[in-house]
Amino acid sequence: MTEQLATQETVFRSDLLAGHRILITGGGSGMGKATAFLATRLGADVAICGRSPEKLETVQREIKEATGREIMTASMTIRDPEACEALIAEVYERFGGLDTLVNNAGGQFPQNAIEFSRKGWLAVIDTNLNGTWWMMQEAAKRWRDSGTPGHVINIVANVERGMPQAAHTCAARAGVIYLSKTLATEWAPFKVRVNCIGPGVIETEGFGVYPEEALVRFHKANPMKVRGNAWDVAEAIAYLASPAGRFINGDLMIIDGGQAQWGVVWPGGMPDYFAENGAA
Repeated sequence: MTEQLATQETVFRSDLLAGHRILITGGGSGMGKATAFLATRLGADVAICGRSPEKLETVQREIKEATGREIMTASMTIRDPEACEALIAEVYERFGGLDTLVNNAGGQFPQNAIEFSRKGWLAVIDTNLNGTWWMMQEAAKRWRDSGTPGHVINIVANVERGMPQAAHTCAARAGVIYLSKTLATEWAPFKVRVNCIGPGVIETEGFGVYPEEALVRFHKANPMKVRGNAWDVAEAIAYLASPAGRFINGDLMIIDGGQAQWGVVWPGGMPDYFAENGAA
């Protein structure tokens, strides 16, 4: 995967994000890692954070080998608001400012909602909703106080039709989407834009949490009948962060191959009740 990220063809010119300062949470793998590679290749100053220092250091080394450029890494959890504040301060100290915050960190597990433990529910809500908010607020305070523009891109999900077997993350992501729409207006006087990207079935290392009976059906939930990849999302992030996205605010960009119009993903495996001919 690393070699592919280093050489993957992109539609963007090589200096598109030159001088742009970008912070990506959950940058140690998957969509965050792909975004870090692409942003660095496009000339941005990149910082990534996550809970695993080993993963972060690996990405840092791989990007250095592929591009000759250094990125900043920080091991922390976005569940801790003080850690979020310290991270934003560190980015400002390192880069002299921040232009785009990509809230990519998150996590969930497939389970029927009625079986959620209290600990499991709180863990997903705390990371996917609260952690995203702590990061957004700290970045916005800096932009407001410095009088400089900023941009938040929140990686969420398409929750319009619900998310069976993922009700915890559906609740959290819906909260982030409508929080973002609200802040896109409230923070406009500070010249801060807030947008969301809702990926569909994106094949990453995170697929390991899903049972095989679910994985074999994932691509059947969209009319293209293919899986997306992390690069699909990374290029969308680059577009929104670039000057081309300057007039996009309060939006939810769906990248799902048409799944929203057609199918349903069952991350824990389709229950027998719904397994009828023609069911997606």
